[in-house]
Amino acid sequence: MGMALGNNGGGDDAEYRPISEINITPMVDVMLVLLIIFMVTAPLLVAGVPVELPSTAAAKVSQPKKPMIVSLAADGSIYVREEQVDDTTLVPTLIALRQAEGDTVVYVRGDKKRPYGEVMEILGRVGESGYSRVSLLSQPKAYGSAPGQSQ
Repeated sequence: MGMALGNNGGGDDAEYRPISEINITPMVDVMLVLLIIFMVTAPLLVAGVPVELPSTAAAKVSQPKKPMIVSLAADGSIYVREEQVDDTTLVPTLIALRQAEGDTVVYVRGDKKRPYGEVMEILGRVGESGYSRVSLLSQPKAYGSAPGQSQ
């Protein structure tokens, strides 16, 4: 299908150009059919087998009441939660807590006056104790105060 150009209305020397218009109607029709199919089948996929679950008197499994926080203080002392521990007892303490409470997220806090290497050493020891999820905590910066002022 082409459009004839020229004066003689379709002679041998006429130039033919293809019509380059995009026909959107078939695409819209296909999209509407797909929309209807998904609207009809989606509720059928969600509906499962109706089951009446029994009730039980077992205690609910709950998260530990206190978060697991390992802190490196400005003076170099190490704390697990609020309890001070030595370098040698950090890993056994964390292993015992992991066995008692399960594998939870361990939050590591380090004072900004301590060298970066010491904080990385604490992170290594937490990983050595078997915890798989470790996060670093920081103090959010207060926007609105002048630079150089501490909160």
